[in-house]
Amino acid sequence: MKAHTAESQSTMTPQKALDFLKEGNLRFQNNLKANRNLLEQVNDTSEGQFPFATILSCIDSRVSAELVFDQGLGDIFSIRIAGNFINEDILGSMEFACKVAGTKLLVVLGHTSCGAIKGACDHVRLGNLTALINKIEPAVAAVVQRKNEPSLTSENLDFVNEVAIENVQIAIENIKSRSVVLKQMEQNGEIQIIGAMYDINDGNVTFME
Repeated sequence: MKAHTAESQSTMTPQKALDFLKEGNLRFQNNLKANRNLLEQVNDTSEGQFPFATILSCIDSRVSAELVFDQGLGDIFSIRIAGNFINEDILGSMEFACKVAGTKLLVVLGHTSCGAIKGACDHVRLGNLTALINKIEPAVAAVVQRKNEPSLTSENLDFVNEVAIENVQIAIENIKSRSVVLKQMEQNGEIQIIGAMYDINDGNVTFME
């Protein structure tokens, strides 16, 4: 499989990009990697890159976007931060990836049993981690209010995973409310902005369509 080129990127649509990720995740789940020569892709991308998707995911070592979607060099922009939340720098990176570099799909990828989400559920306070946890706690508050069970903690994995989904949805809302560039691109049909959840138990990615 060759690296993406300016020509292949120009024919890409948001739906086609989404299909590419779905197909890649199916290959990953079935341990069927696409036939690609990574050293050849190093050479192919040495003078430019033409990714088709941008993925914001957690730093969790089990959730590498390139691996779980079976993508090679030059295929996706990968943004990673614990808890996959939105801030100004991440929005700027997304705007570059979509408006300047031409990606057609923007994915916020959460995952089950997320350590950052667990920390937010337990309101952990530790050095600079405290400020990070604060950015995830609105998702915790939303789920607690919805369930009306204020005593829930990270011991309840169903609660943790529900908060992870809420956190992805909040991130999507923040992208659209805080980035005029990305919101307009989606309204014009140039990109699609979508959430997804990765299951650490079986490798399956569920898109929130």
